[in-house]
Amino acid sequence: MEVAERPALKGAELIRDLVTRLPNEPGVYRMLDEKGEPLYVGKAKSLKKRVAAYTKPQALSARLQRMVALTRQMEFVTTGSEVEALLLEANMIKRLRPSFNIVLRDDKSFPYIVIRGGHEFPLIGKHRGAKRPGDEYFGPFASAGAVNETLGTLLRAFPLRSCRDSIFTTRIRPCLQHQIKRCSAPCVGRISKEDYGKLVDDVRGFLAGKSSEVQVRLREQMEEASRSLEFERAAALRDRLKAMAHIHAHQGINVESVDDADVIAAHAEGGQVCVQVFFYRGGRNYGNRAYYPAHAGESSTAETLAAFIAQFYAERPAPPQILLSEEIPEQELVAEALAVRVGRKVQLLVPQRGEKRKLVETALTNARQALARRLADTAQQELLLEQLAERFDLPATPQRIEVYDNSHIQGKDAIGAFVVAGPEGFDRKSYRTFNIKGADLTPGDDYAMMREVLQRRFARLVKEDPDRESGTWPDLVVIDGGAGQLAAAQETVAELGLVDVPLMAVAKGPDRDAGRERFFMPGREPLQLEPRDPVLYFVQRLRDEAHRFAINTHRGKRARAIGRSVLDRIPGIGGKRKRALLAHFGSAKGVEQAGLADLERVPGINKAVARTIHDYFHDGG
Repeated sequence: MEVAERPALKGAELIRDLVTRLPNEPGVYRMLDEKGEPLYVGKAKSLKKRVAAYTKPQALSARLQRMVALTRQMEFVTTGSEVEALLLEANMIKRLRPSFNIVLRDDKSFPYIVIRGGHEFPLIGKHRGAKRPGDEYFGPFASAGAVNETLGTLLRAFPLRSCRDSIFTTRIRPCLQHQIKRCSAPCVGRISKEDYGKLVDDVRGFLAGKSSEVQVRLREQMEEASRSLEFERAAALRDRLKAMAHIHAHQGINVESVDDADVIAAHAEGGQVCVQVFFYRGGRNYGNRAYYPAHAGESSTAETLAAFIAQFYAERPAPPQILLSEEIPEQELVAEALAVRVGRKVQLLVPQRGEKRKLVETALTNARQALARRLADTAQQELLLEQLAERFDLPATPQRIEVYDNSHIQGKDAIGAFVVAGPEGFDRKSYRTFNIKGADLTPGDDYAMMREVLQRRFARLVKEDPDRESGTWPDLVVIDGGAGQLAAAQETVAELGLVDVPLMAVAKGPDRDAGRERFFMPGREPLQLEPRDPVLYFVQRLRDEAHRFAINTHRGKRARAIGRSVLDRIPGIGGKRKRALLAHFGSAKGVEQAGLADLERVPGINKAVARTIHDYFHDGG
């Protein structure tokens, strides 16, 4: 990697100076601001020719002109081909999230249905995360709900086990799953290995898109059982067929012309873009999910689709076909890059007629409707923010509100937290928590806890963004509490030299009744809003979200603390030695009461470690 920096030059001048020394080769370039933060990541067939385009800002869009003007450094990586450059660009954008790139914001992994290998009675279950060799995966499904519904119905049709191996090996009688006919109880021998294997084959065929063949075979077996007067077996096969039909009904239409494919459509409106992805596997609809890429407002839908596809498939395999609502730039190159990543051919198609076009139209309609709902919600949120500014006489409509709360039990496992809200609602990726560290704090001193949290938060803002250019400074700070909490907050920000941070404390009304809250702001009399005022409901929602987040974080911390042993706090005692000590003495209490000679007899505990353990419990005596 070459790093090029010219401190005396900036913007277009810097780029002109660099272009003369760039190779005429494919690669990836990064534009950085004065702090070294990434502004933009791009790929090029020829670095020299592509970067040269930025030397004439007047020919660029307003957005790109701003980007060039902010550029203070550039970094370059040459690659062996344009395909490699495209793959590297997508990975860098996902990792760095530059402010001028179109960025896929919601990138959670998708759930799958898995059949575990390596066991004579394989289990079936839900899986999310890295895939293990030897297991079979079917999906992806758009949501955990879609997997749970399919899996629940599937177990009624094909009663495979869903319990862990550790539970399976210790069963001595059938569990509740067997009682409700969702497991054939192989753990206690209620089904032979051969018959269980047939069930697994049927599930495998059904999930792989061969459901028609499975249904025909089951129907023939049912008729044969009926003719043989095996009515109980015939009824079981009938129920299996009904469950399969239920799955089909809830997965929407079956598409004969599509086997494994993703359908991706984008719709732009009001400066935002919605990308809808529908998943079809084995011709069945496995659900859909909406995405709203960041920084897409000034780009065309085709450019947004291209950026989305590169990032979306950066960490997940692309199916053999991807159906698009419109052609994207460098479509063949993108298809080649996806094929390189998965090791087989991938087609990017824009169908114009027939069944595939209907699928694209469905995705496009869903994108249009989802974006309309989002814009309506955003408009309502903007109105509430404007009304909030009006009610409390704020200098401007807040674009970022931070709401703070503490949580503890009699001072133990204390944490502070804040949530963030703005025009698009709650910004959960910006939520933060603080472990209360002050050694001199009186347990349960909420004022001191609030001081510590605010001091740490704003001291970091002053250090990292003194010019307030990053958008991470709050326009309003809301604190759960009354006049005392407000005074503590005022003192804290004043000590940091900050006099222009709008502060508000929200105190619950008499008897802690919702709707009778009192609002405290510096230099003003306490204020109450009308019980039906929408701004009151809005502030209540903000406070309740902060309280929920703080409580849940505190509970998690407390649960982890409860799960820790006193042995975890002894220097040099890791998991292996801890297990050896517990196995030898039976409990942590037994370790505490053991003599030095007894500790030295434990396998893996030498004399030095034994002395450390003994001194820990006996103050070195």
